[in-house]
Amino acid sequence: MKDNFLQFLGIAKKAGMLAEGYNKCEELINNKKLYLMILSDDVSQNTKEKFTNYCSNENIFLLEGYSKEELGKILGRDEINLLGIKNVIIAKKLKDLWWKI
Repeated sequence: MKDNFLQFLGIAKKAGMLAEGYNKCEELINNKKLYLMILSDDVSQNTKEKFTNYCSNENIFLLEGYSKEELGKILGRDEINLLGIKNVIIAKKLKDLWWKI
């Protein structure tokens, strides 16, 4: 099931519904256009605390459980620490897949 989640994450990227990186995710949170946040297990403690607080305050579902290499590989990069989903329907599907893991 973990593969299904990562495969759908790749589809979200191809559809242009994925924000990658600290600044883009922060901007979307501030503009209330982020519906799901994914943090790698390797993110720094300060970044984790900051985005955990953001997500809590804005009622954004937050997922953790993948390494930066796992997230990067599915997106064609070496590594990535922060991902955000910009579409509510895709966010819901990813949450559903997450609960099946």
